[in-house]
Amino acid sequence: MVRHFIIMSDSYSEHTRIALDILEKTQDDVNYITDVVLKIKKACKGEAPFSTHSICADSEEWASVLKVDPYFAGVKVIDSVEEFITKIMKDRVLKGFDVARYILTKLSCSHLKLEKLCYLCYADYLCKTGNRLFEDKIYAFRYGPVVDTVYEKYKKYGDLEIVEREEIVEREEIIEKQERLELPWESRILFSENGIEKVHSINETLGKYGGFPAWGLVEITHSGDTPWAHSYKGQNYNEISDKEILKWHCNE
Repeated sequence: MVRHFIIMSDSYSEHTRIALDILEKTQDDVNYITDVVLKIKKACKGEAPFSTHSICADSEEWASVLKVDPYFAGVKVIDSVEEFITKIMKDRVLKGFDVARYILTKLSCSHLKLEKLCYLCYADYLCKTGNRLFEDKIYAFRYGPVVDTVYEKYKKYGDLEIVEREEIVEREEIIEKQERLELPWESRILFSENGIEKVHSINETLGKYGGFPAWGLVEITHSGDTPWAHSYKGQNYNEISDKEILKWHCNE
């Protein structure tokens, strides 16, 4: 019998689970495993978005693990610790699109309303914590703030309601058409750095602004001394900086 020590996580960008499979034969292997776990925790700044499993199998081959426990079927085994950490850290950073998809599991939105809610979620979180909710740039367009990746994905809908709402899953399920695991969008945010804090903040913002129609949100972002008002210069793609948001979001 061979003992496999398995460190497992999710790769949201690759839509699959990933794992390190370390054979546990000697005390040196045990020491190495301890070092690897500490290295991953350090990279994740104390948060640990991974699980550990110890499995006894017939051989050193990964196929022998699958025979013991089918739970590991479909898991992608990663060759090195460095690659495993790189894949985890890539998913620790959110895009505006990730937040948009989460919002669409909660509310029906037009593109215009979705843009404003993504911006307000970002602005609220930034002003509460001093940290960015996601990495996209935010631009001042004629009708208010626009989030980079959200605009590129959903501009095709114009004034219509975004119909992808029915395609968004709120629980884990297998999408046979895509033959892959569709991971819940709330979990995507929870997996990111300070994920619990981010989900709580987003939900608070949606509680405040989610009931407004799109044009009501436009009025909020256009009123008085707002970040948009101090950034829009009569043409699209003027960036709304974090500095402007921190200074003027209190007026929205």
